[in-house]
Amino acid sequence: MPTGTMTPPPSSDTPKKTSVEFPDNRLLIELCGEYDRNLADIEQKLGVQILRRGNLLDIHGEEVAQTEAAEVLAALYTRLESGKSVEGGDIDREIRMGASEEDTGVRDGDQIEMFKGGAVEIKTRKKLVEPRTDAQKSYVLSLFDNELAFGIGPAGTGKTYLAVAVGVSMFISGQVDRIILSRPAVEAGEKLGYLPGDMKDKVDPYMQPLYDALNDFLPAKQLGKLIEEKKIEIAPLAFMRGRTLSNAFVVLDEAQNATTMQMKMFLTRLGEGSRMVITGDRSQIDLPRGVPSGLKDAERLLSKIPNISFNYFTADDVVRHPLVAAIIKAYDADAVRALADREKKEKKA
Repeated sequence: MPTGTMTPPPSSDTPKKTSVEFPDNRLLIELCGEYDRNLADIEQKLGVQILRRGNLLDIHGEEVAQTEAAEVLAALYTRLESGKSVEGGDIDREIRMGASEEDTGVRDGDQIEMFKGGAVEIKTRKKLVEPRTDAQKSYVLSLFDNELAFGIGPAGTGKTYLAVAVGVSMFISGQVDRIILSRPAVEAGEKLGYLPGDMKDKVDPYMQPLYDALNDFLPAKQLGKLIEEKKIEIAPLAFMRGRTLSNAFVVLDEAQNATTMQMKMFLTRLGEGSRMVITGDRSQIDLPRGVPSGLKDAERLLSKIPNISFNYFTADDVVRHPLVAAIIKAYDADAVRALADREKKEKKA
């Protein structure tokens, strides 16, 4: 039972409300947030109104929304009781995830922690990383359970971020000896040769999202030292040819821009004691017209092989700005309409 005590809506003709009592006033202040911004966030996302009366929070709105808001507030309060903070991402995660199953199948010794209600947290040097959607949670669990995993879906769904977090977690726990992050250096409308500097200077802009993720999980000095010692490598896909990657956590990002031959080359680098994660977005292929995507071929050829997991995300799993999800849905709807129009024309012909 959550610490917050919930009073259900009354059955009289008076306006219905749900009241939740929180005994620790200091934690309640943190729960509400500066200028009650956390309460405002919950109100906006769930369509309720929350009024504070001493140690009580009164929730007004539709009964289902009242109950959901009360559960979110109680879960966030429990989080504060355990010594953690509450930020916008935590509110979003509680609203998205809701009640979760208890049985997770995580092995002892994994650098992944299970909390009340089956919540998942990944340990890194700088922060604990928590999946915010059920698809993200399933994806994280599959990264620990499978030697080869695919994460496929639109931008902003956390495919790469979570993969790098798991890689860092496994590295600091000694489960792997190094981390290797790669991307195809595909020219999306620009020419590499026009960029200033040597090859590293030309390629680094393509790798920047991987550096950004690592900076979230490791202190700058430690990260710099690990890169210098080749314990962490960030390199274009073309540089993977001829290598055998043993005892490593390997991530191929933007895999939709790998050709079929490049994908085969990369997948066959998997060595003893290694884990490999392939992430990509089939809607953002930058390969030249007529060149098939290696990601699509891998889906077709490998989907029935045991111990290879395929994890899919949709616009509902986007954890960036809410407009990103709306933009993705608009493009998806347009693609569906375009396909329907082509099929109509083909039938008439």
